[in-house]
Amino acid sequence: MKSPQTIVYLSSSSRISFLFYGLAITCLTSTTVSASSRGNVTDYLALLSFKSKITHDPYQVLASWNHSFHFCEWSGVSCGKLHKRVIALWLDSKGLEGSLSPHVGNLSFLRELSIKNNNFQGTIPHELGHLSRLRHLYLSRNKFGGVIPTNLSRCSNLEDIWLNRNELTGSIPKEMSLLLKLAHLKIEYNMFNRWNPTFLGEYYINGRVLCCWEPVGWQHSKHLGSLEKLDRTWLCLPSEIGNQLPNLEFLQLWGNELTGVLPPSISNCTKLGRVDVGCNQSFGSLPSSIGSLVGLTILNLGPNRFKGKIPTTIGNLQKLQIIDLDNNQFSGPIPNAIGNLSLLTQLYLDYNKLEGHIPSSLGNCKQLNGLNLAHNTLTGKIPKQLLQLPSLTNFLDLSYNTLSGSIPSEIKDIKMLSELYLSYNNLSGTITSSLGECISLTVLYLCGNIFHGTLPFSLSSLRGLEVLDISQNNLSGKIPQFFDKRFSLEFLNLSFNDFEGEVPVVGVFANASAFSVLGNNKLCGGLVILELPKCKREGSKKKRFPFFVFIIVIAPTLLIVLCCVYLLCKKKRNSQPSQSTGNEPFLKVSYNELLKATDGFSTANLIGEGAFSSVYKGILNYDDGRFVAVKVLHLQNRGAHKSFLAECEAWRNIRHRNLLKIITSCSSVDFQRNDFKALVYEYMPNGSVHDWLHSSANKLKLNLLQRVNILNDVATALDYLHNRCQTTIVHGDLKPSNILLDADMVAHVGDFGLARLLGTDINQNSSTGVKGTIGYAPPEYGIGSEMTSSGDVYSFEILLLEVMTGKKPTDSMFNEGLSLHKFAYMALPDYVIDVIDNDAIVLQSTEVNAKKVEECLIATIKIGLSCSLDSPPQRMKIEIVVIELQRILDMKGYHAATSEYKISIRLTPQLHESAGGLPSLKLSLHSCSLPGSTNAMGIETSIALVLPAREHECDTSFVLGRPSALS
Repeated sequence: MKSPQTIVYLSSSSRISFLFYGLAITCLTSTTVSASSRGNVTDYLALLSFKSKITHDPYQVLASWNHSFHFCEWSGVSCGKLHKRVIALWLDSKGLEGSLSPHVGNLSFLRELSIKNNNFQGTIPHELGHLSRLRHLYLSRNKFGGVIPTNLSRCSNLEDIWLNRNELTGSIPKEMSLLLKLAHLKIEYNMFNRWNPTFLGEYYINGRVLCCWEPVGWQHSKHLGSLEKLDRTWLCLPSEIGNQLPNLEFLQLWGNELTGVLPPSISNCTKLGRVDVGCNQSFGSLPSSIGSLVGLTILNLGPNRFKGKIPTTIGNLQKLQIIDLDNNQFSGPIPNAIGNLSLLTQLYLDYNKLEGHIPSSLGNCKQLNGLNLAHNTLTGKIPKQLLQLPSLTNFLDLSYNTLSGSIPSEIKDIKMLSELYLSYNNLSGTITSSLGECISLTVLYLCGNIFHGTLPFSLSSLRGLEVLDISQNNLSGKIPQFFDKRFSLEFLNLSFNDFEGEVPVVGVFANASAFSVLGNNKLCGGLVILELPKCKREGSKKKRFPFFVFIIVIAPTLLIVLCCVYLLCKKKRNSQPSQSTGNEPFLKVSYNELLKATDGFSTANLIGEGAFSSVYKGILNYDDGRFVAVKVLHLQNRGAHKSFLAECEAWRNIRHRNLLKIITSCSSVDFQRNDFKALVYEYMPNGSVHDWLHSSANKLKLNLLQRVNILNDVATALDYLHNRCQTTIVHGDLKPSNILLDADMVAHVGDFGLARLLGTDINQNSSTGVKGTIGYAPPEYGIGSEMTSSGDVYSFEILLLEVMTGKKPTDSMFNEGLSLHKFAYMALPDYVIDVIDNDAIVLQSTEVNAKKVEECLIATIKIGLSCSLDSPPQRMKIEIVVIELQRILDMKGYHAATSEYKISIRLTPQLHESAGGLPSLKLSLHSCSLPGSTNAMGIETSIALVLPAREHECDTSFVLGRPSALS
């Protein structure tokens, strides 16, 4: 029964140990014999030896490792289907302590050994070298010491070796050069000596390697991107890279500590499509020979320490789409030749020492959507040609220079620009009224200049403006009234100007942390916390009697008008997007700040969890109580890092009222020096659509009007992503848990971790292979098709049907050919009411209303069914979906389904003087009757409407609604 293979690795240091294994073989019970007949005794004993070396098993993972079960049924063990031999051991993150038994080397069929994130100590057994079939070896995040055994070189099929975050010493064995199939080698965070390997070539080293080397074999590579994300690596970019790598297509060495110059020989790499050596310590000048890289589409050299002039030969790179030279020491003028780059979309030259005028030739870059020239010493006027680029939609940052003159009126031609930064220059004159035509502006910074005069009324057209900073100028006049009506404005800075008159107390001025009026000595009134002097009100007594007569004469008419105005304003408020609670447009946060904000990422603050991340509620700033949602990436999970990059890339290109607003991101390390990445979003107080549909903890439910409004919001967001962005963006994972609701129940689409930017090389391949979520992903993704916008449309259809029916696509009722799609299809047209969620209360007070409701429901379900056809080209386009949903909302059927009760009221007006000396009207409600009731309800209440002698605002204390509002 014994074989030489069985005993060849038994320890010779202990007779007792040898005797134990001899007895174990000869004295097996009938159960053991049965086990061996279905497997292999060698594997059985090797596993028992593995267990015997474990000194602590806190979760009792190895409790099943006994003769009561066949070893193929033991926890963490996987066997082949035919031969019943162990092919994999998966025991990651089990808290196991002890050493790794050398008898693991007897598992001759083993293909994968994974014991990551435990507390294994001792050395790595050299017996592992006998596992000729081993492909994946994962020993990271343990406490292994000693050297890497040279015997591993005999595992000729090894593809992955993860030894990172241990206590290994010595050097990398040169014998490992024999591992020709090795693709991933992770050895960071150990205690290796300096070494000079000769074999690494194209291998992926994701971590800390203390070395200085020019690897032999690298000259055969077409993609020198394998060194990405080295941590504290002394890497010398080969000076002859261009001579030995003329066929190089991709050079990405971002985020290391690369030193030295960019060699002129790089000009020989004429096939290069991307050069990314940002975030390093490289220096020297940018060689003029770079103009030979005619295939280059992306050039990223910042931040580094490059200096000298930007070569004019850069204008030869006709395929360039992105130039990023920020945070260097480039000097001299911006080359006019950049205007030759007709495909250029983004140009970053900020934080350099550039001087001279902004070249007007930039107006020839007809696809430019983002330009950042901030923090230089540029002079002269803003060129009109630059402001006549309709493609300039994302951002224009010219701040912190010495530009002069006024803002050209041609700025009206960049109507779709989202962010404009002109702060801290020498710009003068009045603020041009043409800015009012930039209707897509969300951020406008004009601070630190010498503008004078009053603010143009045209700024009232900027309905989407969220941040406005016009501080430190010479502006004068009264604060315009349109500021106090602006619902979208989140931060307003009027400091250090010469404004005068009363500070409003409504709109943005109702929150002291959302605005600043410091340094304006002629202002009065406002919130008490501002401590401004009271405004003088002369002649108010003389006007009191005429005003009293005016109220008495037109009180009935005025009441009707106010009711109508209130209802209109209420409708408008409900259609507005949610407001951020922050007062800073851009924030920089550290790991420590996020740790404090979430109370140590406590489970009490956990509001969501997924495969790649956990989301916590927190208070980012203790001064103003700002609530945020902090999404912490699970970087230990494969694909999480790419998910983070995908989400960051997506958020760089988008901004829309129905998209979740990102506040900032954090890429750092925690206190144990582990990588830490997080995204910080605006907190959505009403949670996700999934919570409202399926959570038993949520007692409130969505009515039909709310549901269709949510669907309309989501469709509008998808229309923006697919058709309104410079680059089409596919969300890739649309589902109810990714649709979040703000305080006003406005829907915001979030989670762009699987997003894809069509037409770019960003996130084209994913190591995870994940495409959407089961039940929501379209069928073509299941056969390997690429992500497309029509796939998002399919996911929207499933979302629509789930929102309307309350049924998940993975519900247990959907089997044997029945799906959510068929469930809804079979109900049309006569039984549609039967499939609608019961929690969506439908009030059919009249036959007419009931018919309207039914028509709207049928039309809505038909939209969903039109989006889920098997053939992607036949699916309804998302822009058509938006039009159809809006048409349905205009039919008033859903309003009939959730209509508010009509109330008959009798009021008695009484004039009195309110706080501040303003006259107000007190209306006493004596009776209230509802439709269908025979007796009046004896309800008495008071409603105070302050009616100053100016344009009236809607008073939210005046309530017309359901009876509960009057209780």
